[in-house]
Amino acid sequence: MVNVIILGQGFVGSIFASGLEKIKAGEIEPYGVPLRDELQIKIKDINIVGSYDVDVNKVGKSVYDVAKHYDNNVPESLKDIEVKKGVHLNSLKNLPIKAEGLEDKMSLEDAINHLIDEWKEAKAEVFINVCTTEAFKTFNSREELEKAIKENNKERLTATQFYAYAISRYAKEVGGACFINAIPTLIANDPTYVELAKESKMVIFGDDGATGATPLTADLLAHLFQRNRYVLSIAQFNIGGNTDFLALTDVDRNKSKESTKSSIVEDILGYNAPHFIKPTGYLEPLGDKKFISLHIEYISFNGARDELIVNGRINDSPALAGLLVDLSRLGKIALDRKEYGTVYEVNAFYMKNPGPKEAKNIPRIIAYEKMRMWAGLKSIWL
Repeated sequence: MVNVIILGQGFVGSIFASGLEKIKAGEIEPYGVPLRDELQIKIKDINIVGSYDVDVNKVGKSVYDVAKHYDNNVPESLKDIEVKKGVHLNSLKNLPIKAEGLEDKMSLEDAINHLIDEWKEAKAEVFINVCTTEAFKTFNSREELEKAIKENNKERLTATQFYAYAISRYAKEVGGACFINAIPTLIANDPTYVELAKESKMVIFGDDGATGATPLTADLLAHLFQRNRYVLSIAQFNIGGNTDFLALTDVDRNKSKESTKSSIVEDILGYNAPHFIKPTGYLEPLGDKKFISLHIEYISFNGARDELIVNGRINDSPALAGLLVDLSRLGKIALDRKEYGTVYEVNAFYMKNPGPKEAKNIPRIIAYEKMRMWAGLKSIWL
């Protein structure tokens, strides 16, 4: 079994929970799950043992009741999982959500101890972070991170940074845990957290799940690079209507997302072609089905100028939720192998900004093969 905790019971967390239970019940096929049931750890082995949020309209309710707001057909098996109170640390500031967190009534240190007790009771192994995109600053050292906790500096930490630290403490006590960071806050790319993870028997996958336009852009750029076509400019944008897109209307949050999306250009081309790659707007009627558009202009043989134009409508949350089914199982594999720290072979395929910090984006077709080989599966194309 793989015991999973969801951090952030929003659109992605709810679609993940609902879709997972439907697959386990044989109601739907595992489309959107790259490794299907190829791993020794099967999809039916994933067990959701806890959920955390800070929205007062969710805390205390069941995952079933919360997920009904995002999915019309929610399995009743989710009625037994209560959404418990987590931390927000002002990560939902300026959003139309009334947030209450553990830190509102206790110190950060006390909140860590409270959560560790709950996680021990749940026998948690893998933690999926799908909190709302945050504005953040990385830590220069472990001492700086631990000082912020000790001094109860609630302005210095984001929810993601707090959870990653708390889980490292939990991992050290129980002998291992995996933190999957599916949002842009740098954890797998923060050397402070990677070193902490190695010492604490924690695995980190991150950062920022690669679901739609970004991996497609990476593969198109690789196609042009392999044929020695010189890219003149790249424009890629996304417009959506879910809470994450609303959060991205905040300038600082948008910058954190932009940095993870833009990292592919120089990594793959070898030069920094002029580009505009970022979430660009919120339009409520679009809901979770975002609109993406991509334009690449390049020079081909004899000075010919060509263009690629791609438009699409993508259900945002299911695209990420399917990846989380794999990442939960791969996290358990990494724990069983004691590969503490971060695992580039996994991050390179599933993440927009694959850690560790010195690592690069590579074409996803290559990343897919590297990931499969790491997981002990046969190569498809190599």
